[in-house]
Amino acid sequence: MWSGNLKTAIGSLRQRRWRTIFTMLGIVIGISSVVTVVSLGYGFKHQIVGQINQLGSNVLTVRPGKVIDKQGGVSSLNLYSFLAPSTLTSDDVSSVRHLGLVSSVAPIEFVTNVASGDNGELDNVFVAGTSSNLFDLLHQNINYGAPFSEDDADQNFAVIGSDIAAKLFGVLNPVGSTVHIDGQDFIVHGVLAPSSGGFLSIAQADYNTSVFIPTAAADSLTSNHSNVLQILARVKPQANIDQAAARIRSTIAHNHGGTVDFSVLKQNELLGVTDQVLGKITNFISALAAISLLVGGIGIMNIMLVSVSERTREIGIRKAIGATNRQILNQFLVEGLALSIGGGIIGIGISYLVNLILRLYSSWHPVISVPILILAAGVSIGTGIIFSIAPALQAARKNPIDALRGE
Repeated sequence: MWSGNLKTAIGSLRQRRWRTIFTMLGIVIGISSVVTVVSLGYGFKHQIVGQINQLGSNVLTVRPGKVIDKQGGVSSLNLYSFLAPSTLTSDDVSSVRHLGLVSSVAPIEFVTNVASGDNGELDNVFVAGTSSNLFDLLHQNINYGAPFSEDDADQNFAVIGSDIAAKLFGVLNPVGSTVHIDGQDFIVHGVLAPSSGGFLSIAQADYNTSVFIPTAAADSLTSNHSNVLQILARVKPQANIDQAAARIRSTIAHNHGGTVDFSVLKQNELLGVTDQVLGKITNFISALAAISLLVGGIGIMNIMLVSVSERTREIGIRKAIGATNRQILNQFLVEGLALSIGGGIIGIGISYLVNLILRLYSSWHPVISVPILILAAGVSIGTGIIFSIAPALQAARKNPIDALRGE
């Protein structure tokens, strides 16, 4: 019975090809948008989690903004903290560095987003001031040259990302070349290895498009008005991580006059914050993308109502020769499902193509997993059933005599 209804539905849809195509378009756009957005969210999460795990469990991250922490875990997140300016200062970095429980400290100070080289200027880079041990803390490899050392703290040296090397200099190894930042020249001392992870903790910068300079040079460029985005601190092997976090928290709070307007996050807490941030962003964008699904579903319902009206005589003939209400209902329900499922399959195919393009031509690595495909299939089927049931019921309830009189 269902196979017969399917053949009938496909035949009917083929007779009205352009109508079918435009009706399916809303479903195609909706499914492809939702699958792409969710797969991007999964990809970002995978990349960031990989970098956080790479930091190690003995590294603490100090970030501006207060993350609500209950019973030892991140139970909720204050998103407003991500919009507020940083309250961390160079004094905080110095105070943490002098704690006996900490073996290594590296700040990340935002300087500017503009840098220029032999091949022109870029305005989408991340120029940051930091200490020489940042690359060891991040476990980030240097492909060419070497990171600047403590002895180079007063020198205008720079370590640049692989994309910066290619775009500003047109070569993979521009060590010894000059990069211009805010009117000052910096000698390229090293080039970072390409990174698929791409982010510093919670999506603050891409390694591949970053330029790192010594803290002293960053302070000079900003007239000592440093914007410390975060502080990384490695705890000594013999020290307790919770005690170290408490000491850092109390030390920085003392610098801030007792105000705790920052967060000291362990690895598991940083993972929890990352999961919540990406989850909220993905859900919000997915909700916007799902609007096209609603529009597509309404389009299916409208076209099905028109189809029922146009095929009134056909319905009357089928009922006259013995078709039951359920058979008529199933016929039109299958037709609506064919529209939505067909649109869903095409949408998934388009999302695969978009993801392939993103992987080939960007640093993004979206991940389409089995749960995403199951979600897309479920949404397609649900949309078909929900928005086809009313036209199908209308067709099934038609009086055969009145239907035979209809034109």
